[in-house]
Amino acid sequence: MANEYADLAALKGTLNIETADTTADAALNRALTAASRSIDRTCGRRFWLDPAPVARTYRLRGRLLCEDDGELLLTDDIGSATGLVVETGSGSTWTTAAGWETAPENAAVEGRPVTGLLRTGGTWGWDHTSARVRVTARWGWPQVPDEVVQATLIQAARLYRRKDSPEGVTGSAEWGVVRLSRRDPDVWALIEGLILHGFG
Repeated sequence: MANEYADLAALKGTLNIETADTTADAALNRALTAASRSIDRTCGRRFWLDPAPVARTYRLRGRLLCEDDGELLLTDDIGSATGLVVETGSGSTWTTAAGWETAPENAAVEGRPVTGLLRTGGTWGWDHTSARVRVTARWGWPQVPDEVVQATLIQAARLYRRKDSPEGVTGSAEWGVVRLSRRDPDVWALIEGLILHGFG
């Protein structure tokens, strides 16, 4: 398993399963993976950080915002300035870009990703139909937000317990038979503020 937002020990604690009891480990790990990837899909982004810089190329059309002090190129989440390289070109020839800043300001201090590159006092290219920007970066978030960790634990526990309610119905002596809701309200409340516009 890789890039889950919570670990097996924490999930066992949530479910009151002894750490030494390994009989359900495979099912618990599947639940953690499914919950983590479900949060990624719902939010339209991922919260784990690439271990090394990876290059991505952006066309300018539809990704530029005109700010008072320059053009803002909207990017995917950049989780670290280490190894960050920005180049402009047309796809075959690249030139290192100068005169840009990361946005929003103080993103790293607040534990949030960079989501744009501001070309101060200029533009990213006159021809927005053919010009491209290549960004080499460690994509993702600087660290997994606490809300995502908690949402993962709740959702993974729910998925693991689903084996006891295969028809989406559960029951108790106190409440009787209850149909499970499609979406857990606590999970939604935790991740709602992290959803990218146009997703969810």
